[in-house]
Parts: sequence; structure tokens; C-alpha cells
Amino acid sequence: PSRKNALTGAMYAALNEARDEAGRAPEVRVVLLHGAGGDFTSGNDLEDFARFDPATAEEPVVKFLTRFATLTKPLVAAVEGVAVGIGTTLLLHCDLVYAAQTASFQLPFVRLGLCPENASSLLLPLLAGYQRAAELLLLGEPFSAETAREIGMVNSLLPAGETLTKALEQSRKLAALPPVAVQASKALLQRSRKEAVQETIAAELV
Repeated sequence: PSRKNALTGAMYAALNEARDEAGRAPEVRVVLLHGAGGDFTSGNDLEDFARFDPATAEEPVVKFLTRFATLTKPLVAAVEGVAVGIGTTLLLHCDLVYAAQTASFQLPFVRLGLCPENASSLLLPLLAGYQRAAELLLLGEPFSAETAREIGMVNSLLPAGETLTKALEQSRKLAALPPVAVQASKALLQRSRKEAVQETIAAELV
């Protein structure tokens, strides 16, 4: 929390382990992501990220990008504070997203001399339209929670401090439904983009 939940390789490895465990466990019906200390995540820890080799499939961050995109169970997010980089692109893979009215989002890849990640170059234009996606990805400027809601990245906005309560409420609703039907419906919703997502993630890593 003191670094706004900047993600390190060790944190990616822990997330991957939790994702795989949730995927295997039949008693787990929904995965909920949220950040501690009033922020979702400020993105990658840049000092740690400098040691990252995108050509290595075993890198924790590469596993994270490829595996969370294939999670068969519903993925819900509660967003407070900042959601930068991976903190924003991850939301494109979530089924339900609830954000604080004061939350701030940013896709700063070009500003850092990088390309988009996590299939955002595919998913954001599909969601927001080409021009809106180009504005957000090429300029890399921060944008508001209201903008995130307008483009369809966020389901609804809530007062600060209330997003986790809402996300838990919605997660419990999903968990109470027949799991086979929920997972089959999610698979059908994502069917048309499934292969393209993995191809785009691989292309963005080159």
C-alpha cells in the first residue's frame, strides 16, 4: 500500500498461484480483485520491471497476462484510488467492475516507451471505439472514473470506500447461481475474441 500496490515479480507469482488455485477448486465460484490501502494498483514496479524478459514464457508477469485472460470463472474487480497500466488493462478481462467516483485510470505505455499490454490494443477499441481507444492509449493521459464508465470499462460508480461492499454483493449473487451455467455463459460471451486475445498478448510482448 505504501507504493500504491505497485506490482513486483513476486506479487505476480502470488497472483498466478491464487488464480490457478481458484481455477481448480470447485468450491470457488467467483474471483474478486481489489487493492489495499485505498488504491487498486499503480501498475508495475518499474525497478523490478527492468529485470523482466518478455521473451520468457515462465516470467511471472507473462504467465499473469496469459492465464488471467483464460479464467473460466467470473472475475470481479473493486477499484479505488489509482488504476494505472496493468491496473487498467486487467479490467478489460473482468466480467464486472465497480469503481469509486474518485478513482483515476491511466494507460501510460507510450509515455514510457512501451507498447500496450494485456490485449488492450484489441479489447479497448472493441469496447470504446477506435478513436477513444487511440486517445487513451497513444496520449496515455489519466482519465476519470466517469470516462471509464462511459466507455463501458466500469459497470457503475460508487462513493469512495463502498466499492468492495458492492463487488462482494454482486460476487455473492454470481456464486449463488448454477456454476456450470455461469461458466458456460461466460465462455460464450468471450468465444468470438478468445483466440485473438492470446494472439494479441503475444504480439504486444514482442
